[in-house]
Amino acid sequence: MSLIRPELRRAFWRWREVLIGLGVALAGLWLFTRGGLFFQGIGLIVGAAGAGLALVALRRVRFRRPASAPGYVEVMEGQISYLAPETGGFAALSELTEVRLIDTAQGRAWRLAQAGAPALAIPVDAARAELLFDVFAALPGAEPARILAALDAPVPPGGITVWRRANRMALT
Repeated sequence: MSLIRPELRRAFWRWREVLIGLGVALAGLWLFTRGGLFFQGIGLIVGAAGAGLALVALRRVRFRRPASAPGYVEVMEGQISYLAPETGGFAALSELTEVRLIDTAQGRAWRLAQAGAPALAIPVDAARAELLFDVFAALPGAEPARILAALDAPVPPGGITVWRRANRMALT
């Protein structure tokens, strides 16, 4: 028997990265108050690192959805894999040309267009779809704020383009 209620445990687990970042920032603040330039400098560095971790983690929390759609997302060695009972596929990061949020009959999905291959649609609420945030944010010229804003906005009929490759020749 656990002393922590299951819903509270789930909330802590969802926000764990933010809480760790805030804990590191508080440790930096504590170091800063120990006195002397050395501890103040170390405290500032640790505090800034903790605040940065908390900010990135907060963005990830906003991107994470409960897994209610069929399928499983895997990201490995420059490839996104979506494995599902009836659909699925693969997308190479080097071949991505566009990332778009679309509305489908099954719900919202990320549509990954790629050169020389069919587009891959990954439901927003597929298992481990939160891994896509770091992948999308690492794309050249991607704006994490734009990606998060697309999730909060209503999706128009054509979808919302959150990233498009600016220059295809940059890959060669």
